Amino acid sequence: MDINLLWIPLLPFLGFLINGMLGSRLGTRSVNAIACGLPILSFGLSYAAWSRLLSEGTELHWNGFPWIWIEGLVEIPFALHFDAIAAVMCMVITGVGSLIHLYSIGYMKGDPGYHRYFAYLNLFTAFMLILVLGDNLLLMFIGWEGVGLCSYLLIGFWYEEDANCAAGKKAFIMNRVGDFAFLLGIFLCLAHFGSLDMSTLTDSEMIKTLSAETLTVPLLGSVSVISMIVLLLFIGATGKSAQIPLYVWLPDAMAGPTPVSALIHAATMVTSGVYLCCRLMPLFEAAPAILTVIAGIGACTALLAALIALGQNDIKKVLAYSTVSQLGYMFFAIGVGAFSAAFFHVVTHAFFKALLFLGSGSVIHAMHHEQDMRKMGGLRKQLPFTHLTFLIGTLAIAGVPPLAGFFSKDEILFAGYQQGFLEGVDSAALFWGVSFVTAGMTAFYMIRCVALTFWGESRVDSSLEGKVREPGGWIGFALFMLAIASILGGFLNVPEFLGGHATLGHFTGLHHASNLPEEVVHAAEWKSMFLSLAVAGCGLLLAFYCYGKGHALRKAFTNSGPGKVLGRLSVRKFYVDEFYAAVFVRPLETISHLLFILFDRILIDGILVTGTALMTRSVGNWFRKMQTGFIPGYLLTFGCGVLLLIYMMLSLIQQGGAQ
Repeated sequence: MDINLLWIPLLPFLGFLINGMLGSRLGTRSVNAIACGLPILSFGLSYAAWSRLLSEGTELHWNGFPWIWIEGLVEIPFALHFDAIAAVMCMVITGVGSLIHLYSIGYMKGDPGYHRYFAYLNLFTAFMLILVLGDNLLLMFIGWEGVGLCSYLLIGFWYEEDANCAAGKKAFIMNRVGDFAFLLGIFLCLAHFGSLDMSTLTDSEMIKTLSAETLTVPLLGSVSVISMIVLLLFIGATGKSAQIPLYVWLPDAMAGPTPVSALIHAATMVTSGVYLCCRLMPLFEAAPAILTVIAGIGACTALLAALIALGQNDIKKVLAYSTVSQLGYMFFAIGVGAFSAAFFHVVTHAFFKALLFLGSGSVIHAMHHEQDMRKMGGLRKQLPFTHLTFLIGTLAIAGVPPLAGFFSKDEILFAGYQQGFLEGVDSAALFWGVSFVTAGMTAFYMIRCVALTFWGESRVDSSLEGKVREPGGWIGFALFMLAIASILGGFLNVPEFLGGHATLGHFTGLHHASNLPEEVVHAAEWKSMFLSLAVAGCGLLLAFYCYGKGHALRKAFTNSGPGKVLGRLSVRKFYVDEFYAAVFVRPLETISHLLFILFDRILIDGILVTGTALMTRSVGNWFRKMQTGFIPGYLLTFGCGVLLLIYMMLSLIQQGGAQ
């Protein structure tokens, strides 16, 4: 056993306890040292464990104590496991997470809830580490629910405003829908595998045996056990990783402080679903029909989110829908069996999306909390460093070589191209086409975001003129480090046809194998790469033109015909929220109100509480009438009672004598 594994999540948890209980008494410097120092130490321990994993070639394990134990039925220990996948995730969570903590020192300076904010941030990190290190599905679920709780606390951090509270509740409730399915999947795993250990759930022999078993499901009929488990776990993943139909909470999560958005969108919560699928890769591979569903939902989510991002004017909302779209890419990769590509995109996305969100936070901080891009423009002169780093993140997510997003996104598109066109799977070809078009749209709306924020003429309010300053200190340091990671991160997994060794894929064991001849695969990779570069280049050039010299053409397109309709749909987010409100929210509110009236007002308040009180009062009134205060009347009543008792006693005596 390696006790050091326990300290990786325990250190940030201690930060939560100390700042949560004593933070108001400690000075700002002490809060900073505890809140930022402990995650950095956790990063150091993660790096040390990763080094041991590389040098010794042995996975690390800490079997703490029996957690849930029912003799003869189930034994679930509280155990942590550190393998290649967990190593990469721990490095990303603690590395990027620590930079976000440091950035927060400058961003949250002077906030009344300063120590509370850092306590929540530490707790978020601790639960995410529990999620990735848990050696069984139930312990992973504890971390899964923990990050859900922390998202609620952080999204609604500024709870004085009702909108922030509503956003926090929306995130919490939408995730409970997916988590209920995840919990059912856990029960089904326990019933059929007899264990929740990761080693058992990825045992190929056990999976092969269960593949022949079926169960009857209402509306679905006869379904294999493996397919049902995978479907339930995927539904859970659609909640955490914001896929259709449970994605609507993520854009509203922007209500929290901007560093929280970076933590949720880049390094932690939203990648949980992708991590779950990669962790249980053998299980998912045994359900090809469900993988097709996953690919379809991923591709459609990527397209829908990209279409919505085109019309958003809030800088953080653009990035939020961009996250939903990129997560769709990851699930599309999983659906076509490219788990390595999906996991690689998790890593690179953490770098450039954290950079983009923290860059937007730098803009918002300089603009005194203004987020509408229509009120910005021309900020390149006042914020040159932020502009440069934000542009690096934009080019990375657009897939411009040799930045990080180029390698990971190209690998995903090639995986879809391979299955769709080389292996002849029609559905994969269709979904690849959707993802291919989305790549061009991503480049377009991200350049639009840069242009409206930093380029062109200034639209900044006159009251802010001369007050916009480049944030420095920890904000600048975090942006610099993430910009470097966004430039170099793609070299972690350079494909073999470009002279690399697909290092990350081989290290994690998620390398996507192919039965096709090597020369065929390499030729297809070159073709796919040129196609992806072409579509990204078209998106970039079109955006440069439309938000430069071609602004008249852009306005003409958006003010008439299909462009106007699409623009309206994009701005209104395709009315998905309104649809959910009409179909689910309002009917449930109506039913809840009727049940409230029926049970609470009528049955409980009306009959049980008020009815009992009225009956008691009526009986009391009847007895009260007997209390007249007239003494002769009392004596007469007493005398009558005595005579009645004497009569009854005489009657009993006579009956006894007669017997």
